[in-house]
Amino acid sequence: MAVGAQTTATTPDLIAYIQRYFSAEDEFLATLRQQALEAGFPEIWIAPEQGAFLQVVLRAMGARHVLEIGTLAGYSAITLARALPEEGWLITVERDAQRAEFARRAVERAGLAHKIRVECADAREWLRTFHPPEPLDFVFIDADKPSYSLYLDLCLPLLRIGGLICTDNALAWGEIASETTDPDVQALQAFNLRMATHPQLQCCLVPLGDGMVLGVRRW
Repeated sequence: MAVGAQTTATTPDLIAYIQRYFSAEDEFLATLRQQALEAGFPEIWIAPEQGAFLQVVLRAMGARHVLEIGTLAGYSAITLARALPEEGWLITVERDAQRAEFARRAVERAGLAHKIRVECADAREWLRTFHPPEPLDFVFIDADKPSYSLYLDLCLPLLRIGGLICTDNALAWGEIASETTDPDVQALQAFNLRMATHPQLQCCLVPLGDGMVLGVRRW
C-alpha cells in the first residue's frame, strides 16, 4: 500500500539491499578503492549504487561526450566511461598532480585510455579556455564545494540542449537541511537552491549515496 506522497526512509538494511542488486562496482573498482586508500587518498568517491544509476542515465540518453570535474583516483571516471560507446570520450579534470597520475595509471589498467583523458589542471581556470570538439552530453561535478556555482556557470554553455549536469554531495553528508556555519555545507545549500530555481534547468535530487542533483538543460 502506498503511503501518501512520503518517501521511504533509507535504512542500513535497505542500502545493503540496493548495493547487493544494483551496483556498478566490480572487482577492479573495489581493488581501485583499496589501492587509493593505501595511497592516502580520502574516501570520497561515489557509492556503487550511484555508479549504477549514472550508467543507466548515460546509456538511456545515448551520451557520448562527458566532462568530469574532480578525478581523485579515477573511480567515477572509469565507472562513467564504461557506459559510453566505443567512439565516446570522457575528459576528467584533477588539480592535484599525484592524484591525476594515479588516475592515469588506473585508466590504463582498466583498458580505457582510448576513452578517458585525465587533465591535471585547476578546473576553475581550465574551463575558461576549454572548447570541446562536440557539445557535451553530460557533466559530472564532484570537486571543491564552494566552486560548484562557478563550475555550473562555466559548464552550462558547453552542454547541449537536453544534456545533463549532475553534482555529487547534494545531501552534504546528511547536513543539507540543518542550520550550520560549515562553509562546505553552506555552499551546497546555496548551490542546490540555485539549481532548483535555475531558469535553464529542470532539476531533481536523487537520494543515492550522499545525494545527487541532476539538471537537464532546457534551452
